[in-house]
Amino acid sequence: MAPPPPPTPAARILRDYGWDLLLGSIAAFYAVMVPYTKVEESFNVQAIHDILYHNHHIDKYDHLEFPGVVPRTFIGALVISLLSSPAILMMRIFHVPKVYSLLAVRLMLGCVTLTTLRLFRVEIKRKYGRHVEAFFVILTAIQFHVLFYSTRPLPNILALAFVCAFCHAVNLAYSFWFKGNFLCTLQALIVAAVVFRCDMVLLLGTIGIALLLSRSFSLLEAVKCCISTVLVCIGFTVLVDSIMWQRILWPEFEVFWFNSVLNRSSEWGTHSIHWYFTSALPRSMLVAYPLCLVGALLDRRIVPYVLPVALFVVLYSKLPHKELRFIIASIPMFNVSASLAAGRIYNNRKKSGWNFLYVLMLGAFLVSLGYSAVTFMASYSNYPGGHALKALHEADSSVKEKTVHIDAFTAMSGVSRFCENENPWRYSKEEDISIEEYQRRNFTYLLNEHRYISGYKCLFAVEGFSRAKIQPGIPPISLVKVPKVFAHGNTRDPDILSLDWPGCP
Repeated sequence: MAPPPPPTPAARILRDYGWDLLLGSIAAFYAVMVPYTKVEESFNVQAIHDILYHNHHIDKYDHLEFPGVVPRTFIGALVISLLSSPAILMMRIFHVPKVYSLLAVRLMLGCVTLTTLRLFRVEIKRKYGRHVEAFFVILTAIQFHVLFYSTRPLPNILALAFVCAFCHAVNLAYSFWFKGNFLCTLQALIVAAVVFRCDMVLLLGTIGIALLLSRSFSLLEAVKCCISTVLVCIGFTVLVDSIMWQRILWPEFEVFWFNSVLNRSSEWGTHSIHWYFTSALPRSMLVAYPLCLVGALLDRRIVPYVLPVALFVVLYSKLPHKELRFIIASIPMFNVSASLAAGRIYNNRKKSGWNFLYVLMLGAFLVSLGYSAVTFMASYSNYPGGHALKALHEADSSVKEKTVHIDAFTAMSGVSRFCENENPWRYSKEEDISIEEYQRRNFTYLLNEHRYISGYKCLFAVEGFSRAKIQPGIPPISLVKVPKVFAHGNTRDPDILSLDWPGCP
């Protein structure tokens, strides 16, 4: 029998990169549809903007005027800015609006994050087979949060993406772990903890202890490796960030002191000790959550990997202030365990009893996909500040100089420096202005959360997500939206009042 013809170039691309194209397309779709960023991402977004547009003029950087509660490192922003700079340069040459630069930056971050995920996926295929690899990709694709966050410049995502950027190419600590490069695993986690997220020291501790107990390396080797890596990382971050912040500091140490020693993070809200396991992980992992537990029971090979990661979440649960993004680094490993269970069910689908589990699993996949679709629609409506500024730019195309004041809520719900236009637009984020004082100020427009302001006319309102409501029929869930951001025009400016505004509800 004649050998089969060699695959075409398109077939080879699909064979080698098909899963990456699937995940990349979903992440890019999320970035394009929801280009704006929120308060959690504000430091890195503003830092990337200032590096790209102000270069070495640090005195013009946003963080000097609005430093935030605790300082953050510039290293992640510098790397993403460097990678994005050719595309941003072309956009500036052709005068493309800056909001598209934000999209380019986010897509670049997504490429870095998904590259690390690809390297982890390749190790999953080598260790557990192609069926487990396939289910790992499918579970990641139908989950909303990992791919939605993959393009967002959160410190947690930068830690996930650059966790090995300074150790051994661009990889994930998990892929080193699966390869058996145990010292590189420690180095990767140290980079993440010292430079990007101090709380990664919990994951470093649980994985490091597990590796010591399994005699993957000696205690002396671990101590030498950790001390040398810590000193290099501290020196690097102190050097870079002291220049950018214009004072001597190690950002993640200040974050650690603020969150863990002073326990000030609880001022931003608290949750019960079991919240990660009873709310955050079920909502983010969906069908993979029960499958993860089944996978650990069916295949004991994954237990040495899942157990340290689960202990990381347990230890993190002691901190009263909780957010899903704090433990997002645990989800890829939990998905591997879930993929083992899904692969076992798939391989035995024709056997009695297993076929029912297979049908049940497929139904759960569809329900998870539907839940992710609803979550996406809610997230799309969760950036009213960005949508309001875009609508204001589109409504007033005159060349007359105008000043827009952006209040804290609007800035936290989608507005960044990337959303600003060039002349004749001017912007102010001055804080602590009372409602009565606006009348004495000569702002052309206001974007804020107040419906009525004396001396200004409400021009339009932008709705934002409020809650989900269960209803009979299809779809069974509807989203309730309410006005969140109001645009006001100065009544002393007749040119504004002459424009056609939709008004406020």
